[in-house]
Order: sequence, then C-alpha cells, then structure tokens
Amino acid sequence: MDLAKRLYERFASLVHELAKFGSIGAIAFVLDTGAYNLFLLGVGLGPLTSKVFATTISATFAYLGNRYWTFRHREQSGLGREYFLFFLLNGIALLFGLLVIGFTTYTLHLDDGLSANIANIIGVGLGTLFRFWSYKKWVFLEATEPIPVELPEAGVKQDR
Repeated sequence: MDLAKRLYERFASLVHELAKFGSIGAIAFVLDTGAYNLFLLGVGLGPLTSKVFATTISATFAYLGNRYWTFRHREQSGLGREYFLFFLLNGIALLFGLLVIGFTTYTLHLDDGLSANIANIIGVGLGTLFRFWSYKKWVFLEATEPIPVELPEAGVKQDR
C-alpha cells in the first residue's frame, strides 16, 4: 500500500495534467474533425487547406484551455512568448497531419471522405504526442515558486 501511495504522490501532478490535457484535446479534436469535414466536404476546399483552417480553429481553443486550465499552475512567462511558441509548435504538429493527409490523398489516391478522416485522425494522434511533450518543455514551464491552491481568508492567520 505504501508503494501505491508513493507512486501516486510522485505522479499525481502528471496524471492530473494528462487528464486535463486529454479533456482539452478531446474537445479540440471534435472541433478539428468537425471543421475539417465542414471545409472539405461542405465548403469544398482542398484537403490540405481544410486541415490548415481546422487546425487554426482547434489550436486557438486548445491554447486557451491549456493556458487557463491544464497548465494554469505553471509559470506564466508572458502571453506573447507563450502564444508565439504555442502556435509555432502547433505549426510543426500540423505538418504531421498535412504529411499523412497529403500522402493518403496524393500518393495513395484515396480521396474519399472516410480515407480523409482516417488520415486526419492518424495525423492528429501523431501531432498530439508531439504537442504534449513540447508544451511542457517550452511553452508552459514549471512554476519556480509553489502557487497556492486556495487563497487565505481575510483576517485568518496562517502558520508557516
């Protein structure tokens, strides 16, 4: 039992971050897939253009969700810096999706809706692995000082 408790204490922060990151990611995935299908099948844009637009929408949502919920306890190193790095890294992650979609569409000549969606899902999966690692490493940095979970009530003396 002590081993389980020690493991939980050691990895609790990572587990909580992964759960929140996964929740934001799930919503962003729905946004990305819905927008991709809307632009590709509804509006009639090309598969790569549709992916760029869909990723722009879902990445904007993901930035806000990750900054203000998933990684809110981490150091805030400036909105401009974080925003630039976030979208730079999302641009790199977008390349995974574009490569898979481009390969499926233009090399394999599979341009039906099902093939496009399978390629999109594979690209999103590869990009997600890269994004989780890169966000923690370069965008949402570890806090240098502990951030209190709750603010003390006015007039209440706290022991330190």
